[in-house]
Amino acid sequence: MQIVAVQLDIVWENPQANWATVAQLLQTAAPLAPQTMIVLPEMFSTGFTMDVAAATREHAQTLEFLKRLSRQHAAYALGGLAAPAPGGRARNQLAVTSPSGEILALYTKLHPFTLGGERERFLPGERVVGFAWHDFTVAPFICYDLRFPEIFRAAIRRHRADLFIVIANWPITRIEHWITLLRARAIENQAYVLGVNRCGRDPNLLYPGRSMLVDPMGVIRADAGDQPGILTADVDPKAVADIRQRLPFLKDMRDDLA
Repeated sequence: MQIVAVQLDIVWENPQANWATVAQLLQTAAPLAPQTMIVLPEMFSTGFTMDVAAATREHAQTLEFLKRLSRQHAAYALGGLAAPAPGGRARNQLAVTSPSGEILALYTKLHPFTLGGERERFLPGERVVGFAWHDFTVAPFICYDLRFPEIFRAAIRRHRADLFIVIANWPITRIEHWITLLRARAIENQAYVLGVNRCGRDPNLLYPGRSMLVDPMGVIRADAGDQPGILTADVDPKAVADIRQRLPFLKDMRDDLA
């Protein structure tokens, strides 16, 4: 099964420009296999802005863009966007759309990034989400969530997740954390982990890209480097099942210590 990560230099608070960039990058890719999973970074249409009005202004249109992307490519699409919330705040979310253009899943970031002021403007999510894609159960997370291994364990316990997708605006100053944590989440959960990050620069930070697929043994199978582009990789649910059978570490989890 095929996953396509779209790594782009997000134009600050300019959804139309970013929609066009995504479409252009996908045109450079080889023809997509049916029901491919297309994955876009956190807040891909605006960048990681703390201006709630700018972040949410074209929320509905961004959601429609994901639906069109799915229908156009007969694919699943997963991308980050900001949704309006009560009290003049927002929710940092991701949406998953099906090949028919229906909304398959919505997830709200569980851990707003306090250091960047996100918690003051964005409401946290309340639950881990899992959804089916082919023979996988996918659990998606957003950026800062990667630092909290307990939510990945919750996805294992509640949904038997075997593929994690983490979308991000992760800065270059902590790139080694990004790589190490993606590998750690794969190793400890014996699952594939796909991390999809932006590249380029916004008014505040520089971003390194390094979108990558890590296999259930912690091996990096594909790495997009630091430039805009498409990362295409294959995943196999049988590989997860085989490793979990040969190395049944997850069976030794102790729920009484949670």
